[in-house]
Amino acid sequence: MSAPEPTDRDEAAAQGPDAAGDSGGRGTARGIADLMPSPFFVLLLGIAGLAGWFSWTRAEVDWTGDDSTVYLPFVFILAGWIVSLALHEYGHAVLAYRFGDRSLRGSAYLRLNPFGFRELFAGLLMPVAFVLLGGVGLTGPATYLDPSAVPGRGRRSLVAAAGIAVNLAVAAATAATVAVLVPADMYTDNWMLGGLMYLCYLNVTAALVNVLPIPGLDGFGVIAPHLPGDAEKRMRPWGVFGVIAVFALLWVPQVNVEVPGVLMQVFAGLGMPQIDVGFGEVLLRFWAS
Repeated sequence: MSAPEPTDRDEAAAQGPDAAGDSGGRGTARGIADLMPSPFFVLLLGIAGLAGWFSWTRAEVDWTGDDSTVYLPFVFILAGWIVSLALHEYGHAVLAYRFGDRSLRGSAYLRLNPFGFRELFAGLLMPVAFVLLGGVGLTGPATYLDPSAVPGRGRRSLVAAAGIAVNLAVAAATAATVAVLVPADMYTDNWMLGGLMYLCYLNVTAALVNVLPIPGLDGFGVIAPHLPGDAEKRMRPWGVFGVIAVFALLWVPQVNVEVPGVLMQVFAGLGMPQIDVGFGEVLLRFWAS
């Protein structure tokens, strides 16, 4: 794991008060901007919202006159999943920042910009590929975090667990929306609602899989500060390979079929039988249906 790169703010502080201080309100404006959502995140929300609205109204059929293959639900679900990834990493970063990791200030993680992640492959491209190839909600390892910047083993464990909590919160929000709009004893063929159902499923799977104590997953990050010696330092570089290995296991046909079935039973047990994982997967992976 490489040490976080210093921010402009850190460099200014190192040069002394004259370099760090800005006349007027420029320093204050920069400080606020360092913690504000990135324009890329706002754009991503706009794309997801627009695609969701057009999916709700089935506007694509009005434009093309053909409902055999539609693309806007794909855009809605994919944008929603990237938003989920940004929020997941934000959960880690904001708690690490709260506990003392000031190197994250102004970074893409605190500004919710998934396209600016330091580890773009592990943080964005790999989780998107997992969804498109196997329909599996799985996040990449948080390789940008510096455990030594957060004092206390308990706090470092909380930072690792924050991503799981965020995924569960997103799943709860999407599930609540579906529960309000679709009665418990009914199903729906609305594309936007199907997308929300699938986003709920992806976030639940991301949370459940991340509990596993495997390098690269948040479950390992929770127990890592309590491992003896330098075990944490030696195992962290294997994080990317650990995540890929878990995806390979989940991609095994028997497992890939079983996981949605188990979650359908969980949803039904929670009084939400209208969560149809299969419908959402068809909307996302239309080429595989």
